[in-house]
Amino acid sequence: MEHAFTPLECLLPAAALRACADGGANRLYHITEGSQESFLPDYISGDFDSIQPEVKEYYKVKGCELIETMDQDLTDFTKCLQILQKKIEKKGLQIDVIVTLGGLGGRFDQTMASVETLFHATNITPSPVIVIQECSLIYLLQPGKHKLHVDTGLEGSWCGLIPIGTPCENVTTTGLKWNLTNQVLKFGTLVSTSNTYDNSGTVTIETDKPLLWTMAIKT
Repeated sequence: MEHAFTPLECLLPAAALRACADGGANRLYHITEGSQESFLPDYISGDFDSIQPEVKEYYKVKGCELIETMDQDLTDFTKCLQILQKKIEKKGLQIDVIVTLGGLGGRFDQTMASVETLFHATNITPSPVIVIQECSLIYLLQPGKHKLHVDTGLEGSWCGLIPIGTPCENVTTTGLKWNLTNQVLKFGTLVSTSNTYDNSGTVTIETDKPLLWTMAIKT
């Protein structure tokens, strides 16, 4: 069984809603081979240029909703998130977090598109959106102060803070091996990568601009 299957087993059964963005349905279909019916998505959305015909037909027969979205100005991930939020509101669901599995491997432009969707997400949903693939997790921190608990036992050894989109002029942290104090994070100046924790179990981050938090997770 592949490592990528592990978070799926843990997260999907507990999810209030399950969705695939276009070609993500291919991945779901193949890694759940032999037990696809236990991991059916509520809907699959996208322009359907990536989903395999046999996969599309399988989920259609199983009663999964297929929603075609032809807008080429937004990624399938972004459009899927828009639909998800509308369904959350229509059903009156209470959502703690939106977890996305995949989107950080393979083509670099598509990885950056996943990061860009996190910027759109702030205008789409009030729920936090995290992206996980294999041993990596990313989450876009908004301006302000954040407290992260890193003592669950699921954390890997490394973490980082990436100033994507715009420089961060003032970043202060605690709980890291190499902390920042009122420092500028900017490409060409300083980016915090390959950092780790000080064993306090808590990390605080204060930033004046959106800042991408990334960390290792155990799979």
